[in-house]
Amino acid sequence: MIKNTLSSLLLFSIAILTTYCSQPYGKNELPIMGRKKIVEKEVEGKIVMDTLDHMIADFAFYDQDSTLITNATFKNQIYISDFFFTSCPTICPKMKKQMLRVYDKFKNTSQVALLSHTIDPTFDNVQVLNEYAEALGVESSKWHFVTGDEDEIYKLGEKSYMVTAGEDDDAPGGYIHSGAFLLIDDERRIRGVYDGTMPEQVDILLSDIDLLLKEVSDKK
Repeated sequence: MIKNTLSSLLLFSIAILTTYCSQPYGKNELPIMGRKKIVEKEVEGKIVMDTLDHMIADFAFYDQDSTLITNATFKNQIYISDFFFTSCPTICPKMKKQMLRVYDKFKNTSQVALLSHTIDPTFDNVQVLNEYAEALGVESSKWHFVTGDEDEIYKLGEKSYMVTAGEDDDAPGGYIHSGAFLLIDDERRIRGVYDGTMPEQVDILLSDIDLLLKEVSDKK
C-alpha cells in the first residue's frame, strides 16, 4: 500500500509540475517546470506585470563533511536532487542504486552535482551521513548528503521541489517521501522529474542531463 501511495504522490507531483509548463518545447528542449509567478515591476516610470519562473528557494544545510551547502554551492552547475533517509526500508535502496548510475556517468563532469536531503535529520547527523557516503564510495565534492532543520527540509521539499517529504507514523521507518529525482538547471529551475526507482526513467534522466548541459553551454 505504501508503494502505491508513493507512486501516486510522484504522479501527482509530475502532474502539478507539468500543468504549469506554459512554453512550447521541441523534442530537443526541456520544459521549465513549476507554477509561474506574476509580479509587478517598474519600467521607465511605469508599473508593468512580469512573469517569473518557479525557482528553488534559498537553503542552507550541512553535508557529510560538515560543509555548509547553499544555492551558491551550485553556481554555474546543474544538479540532481532527491529526498531519502539512511534507515529507509522501502524505496531508498532502489533510489540509491539508480542515483549511483548518475554519479558514475557524470563523476568527472564538473558542471554536474548531486544533492540528497535526509528527511530524518534527528538520526541522520553529519557523522551518519559521512559513514553512509563512505560506504557508497562517492566523493563529497560531487554528491552532497545534507542534513539540517527538519521543518526547513520538509518546507523545501514541498514548496520548492513540489514533492512529498515528511513524517508518517503509518509508513515503514516512520517517514514517507517521493521517489522523484529532480533535474535543476543553473538558474535554480526544475527542468525534469523522474521516478528514481525505475531504471527506464533514469535512462531518460541521463539523456536529459546531456541535453541540459548542451543548453547551458550554448548560453555562454
